[in-house]
Amino acid sequence: MTADSKALALGLASVLLWSTAATAFKLALREMDVVQLLFYAISCSAVVLSAIVWRSGKWHLLRQYLKQNFSYFLFMGLLNPLIYYLVLLRAYDLLPAQQAQPINYTWAITMALLAVPLLGQKLSGRDILAALLGYAGVVVIATQGRVLAMEFASLEGVMLALLSTVIWALYWIFNTRSQRDPIVCLCLNFLLAAPFALLLCLVMSTVVLSSWQGLSAALYVGCFEMGITFALWTMALRLSSSVARVGNLIFLSPLISLVFIATILGEVIHPATLLGLAFIIPGVLLQQAQRPAEKVRA
Repeated sequence: MTADSKALALGLASVLLWSTAATAFKLALREMDVVQLLFYAISCSAVVLSAIVWRSGKWHLLRQYLKQNFSYFLFMGLLNPLIYYLVLLRAYDLLPAQQAQPINYTWAITMALLAVPLLGQKLSGRDILAALLGYAGVVVIATQGRVLAMEFASLEGVMLALLSTVIWALYWIFNTRSQRDPIVCLCLNFLLAAPFALLLCLVMSTVVLSSWQGLSAALYVGCFEMGITFALWTMALRLSSSVARVGNLIFLSPLISLVFIATILGEVIHPATLLGLAFIIPGVLLQQAQRPAEKVRA
């Protein structure tokens, strides 16, 4: 296989795995509460990413980065994965998967808006149009098409899903100028977040699970939403001669995700979900056309 063929294969594998995340979240939340899922998924991902870093011969970078700026990595670990997934999983707990997943997908548009005050960038006409399309799609999905009535299945869930886009966008903005190895940095984030996730679980819930199904779903989330898939995606971007070509694969994710949501979770896909995506996907595509594909994820 050529490098581009490998990049395409790895990119498609990443998109397929990320497309199962919404379904895995909901399956896990049927068996455990949010903080239990947070603890087990973060802990699993910390182990998986540590194994990847060790296998790649970069273990020494963990110690090097920690010595250079421990407080930075502690802050980033608290931001993502701890706070980000705490907010996102609560949104999934309150909303149907077909609503939470597309709303969270608008994070790239949120990042463009936040880059104005935080990075001193200017909003272009394309950014404004992308935001209008994206958030119009959010309103359509969140109200199930009852836009004028503005009735929500869970207003709290919608607000948390939107907040998750702010947290994720902030995480990427704070990472903008970093020249460090991305997998090593992500590994550090999870290693530092794991003790706090355990503390939250002990204070707010219990580490004792009632079923093996819940544990299996949590470990799946830890491996494939938070862990291995980031490594696969990074490899795909590095191997490809066209980062944009691989990056654009991510736009398949929300559509593939709906297939899993319908077939595995049994959710009947509401026409408003498809209509909302018809706004969101062009909006994200329009915004991403002028920004690095490395920042793209589901």
